[in-house]
Amino acid sequence: MRKIIEFDADTFDALTLLARDSMSSLQELSEEAFRDLLKKRGRPTSLKDALRGSLKVGGQKPPAAPLRGARRPKAPVKPVRPT
Repeated sequence: MRKIIEFDADTFDALTLLARDSMSSLQELSEEAFRDLLKKRGRPTSLKDALRGSLKVGGQKPPAAPLRGARRPKAPVKPVRPT
């Protein structure tokens, strides 16, 4: 989605300089700033966050994420009796 945002000349120059110094684009800087603002205000930043928030409001606990690389417990070894 495209929207037009207007900055005064000093702010735009400062943002352009910051983008050059951090080797990122003005788009990346603005996305980071808006994401931080949404987090600060307690708003979801993605669909995944919004769905988790709706589960919390409904009183349900969100499902735990599966552990990656976790191994299953081994079956107990039966002792061998000498015959």
